[in-house]
This record gives sequence, C-alpha cells and structure tokens, in this order.
Amino acid sequence: MPPIPVNDRTPATSHPLFGLRQLEVVWEAETGALWTHMRPNGRPSYNPALLNDFHAWQDGIADWATGREADVRYLVLASRFPGVFSLGGDLNLFAKKIRERDRDALVRYGQSCVRILHRNLHGLGLPLVTVALVQGDALGGGFESLMSFNVIVAERGVKFGLPENLFGLFPGMGAASFLTRSLGAAKAQDMILNGTMHTAEDMYEMGLVHVLAEPGEGERAVRDYISRSRRRHSAHRAVYQAMREVNPVTLAELDAIVEIWADASLRLREQDLKIMERLVGAQDRLRPALLMAAE
Repeated sequence: MPPIPVNDRTPATSHPLFGLRQLEVVWEAETGALWTHMRPNGRPSYNPALLNDFHAWQDGIADWATGREADVRYLVLASRFPGVFSLGGDLNLFAKKIRERDRDALVRYGQSCVRILHRNLHGLGLPLVTVALVQGDALGGGFESLMSFNVIVAERGVKFGLPENLFGLFPGMGAASFLTRSLGAAKAQDMILNGTMHTAEDMYEMGLVHVLAEPGEGERAVRDYISRSRRRHSAHRAVYQAMREVNPVTLAELDAIVEIWADASLRLREQDLKIMERLVGAQDRLRPALLMAAE
C-alpha cells in the first residue's frame, strides 16, 4: 500500500517537518501514522547533523500536530539504508574528540542522544504510540535507540548487538537503563559486557522485539499491527504511559551515565582507538556493497 497523499487539511509539504535533510517524513491520514525513514549522509550512523535533524523532527511533530492531536496516533521510524537500521554512534567523531581530550564534546554528543531518546520515550508529549521498524542490523546506539519505542517490529534474521566492548567501551546512551528495566540487572549487564550478536528471533524470545516479520515484509507487519490495534489505541497508549510511571527512566539518570561514558572514553588506549577506526573502515567498505545490492 503506497503512502496516502496528504489532504487539503494537512498541507505537509509547507511545514519544515517534511523538508529535513536526513529524515524523510510522510503523513498517512487514513491510518493516523506519521512515517519517518532515516537516510543518513555517509555511514548509517548517528552523525551530528542527523541528531540535529532528530531534534528538529521532534519539535516539528509537536508543532505540526497541534490542533490535530486526535488524528496523529502512530509514529513510525525506519531506515532507507539497505540491510542496516543504524550502526549507532559516530565512531570517527569519538576517536577524534578522545585524541583531543575534548570531554565536553563527548558529553554534548551523548546528551543530545539521550534527550532525543527520553523525549521519544514519552511520545513527545502527544497521544502517540511509537513504532520502530527494523529491516536491517541495529548495533550499538542503533540498538539503544530502539528501546525508547513502545513497539519494535523486526524482520527475521536482522542482527542486534552492543559491540562497544570490542574497543574497551560500553554503550552509554540508554542501554543500561532500558535493558535493566526490561531484562533485569544481571541479564542487562551480561548483554552489555559480552557483546554477543542476537537475531530478531532471539530478541523476540527475550521480549525486546514485539512483532516478528518475514524478510521484506516489515512494512506490511507494521500496517497489520496498526490495523489490528487502531480500535484499542487509547488503551494501548495508556498502558505504555502507566508502565513509564511504574518504572521511570529519568533524564538525570541518562545524563549521569553519559558522564560515566565520557570518562571511560578518555581512558581508552591508542590501540583501542585504532580498533574503533578499523571498525569504521569495515563499515565504510560494506556501504557500497549494500547499496549496489539494493539497486
């Protein structure tokens, strides 16, 4: 089913929300769903310009939805990059700032990330159900960001992982907070420390993925979920809101962990930074092959 054209009551093209550089936003009035696809410049990671787009996206949604709150029921985030949802943090930037001993820059990057996640966790203050569609691998910060969504739909076989321990670091932008609440402290700590890759099927068994889809059928699975849940939207949203109250993740907690992460980053050795940069090189070499395969 193609995106439904915006009607005269919702002139999407005139709002800055629909003109972001690295986020493609489409409004489907019939389903009440605002679809967003990441299309990052270069590597499929959270570069600073993409983070700025996410802040503008959230502000834009809050502004654009004013007066039509009852119509905007679902917020869906996916990726246009073939085979990848997100590879997470900007490792090139991290290595540069670590060598420069620029702790403030590392903290600013982390705080930018957790503010986006915290606001998403609370549905931007709107009566939304947030849905992440994972059609490719979600690693590091890509995995972390998913856990701020109410519903995760993933295609079978895609990989999830927290590989930061490969270069002596840990995922400092939400993983500890979200995984501890979902899995318990012991299992969360083990997942963070061992860096094991997990399939969507594994994640479904753990309860971290909510809907499994066959390869290539992820978008259909999201649409099926929306169709099934539309009549119960208010109840679902209320349950997600209640669960946040029962076990809240505060911005202060997320910021405190970012500070720990920044300090740990500055303790990395040169050989750790070289491993980080080799990983970036491997990701860069993978990019052309993935793009060619998608053509």
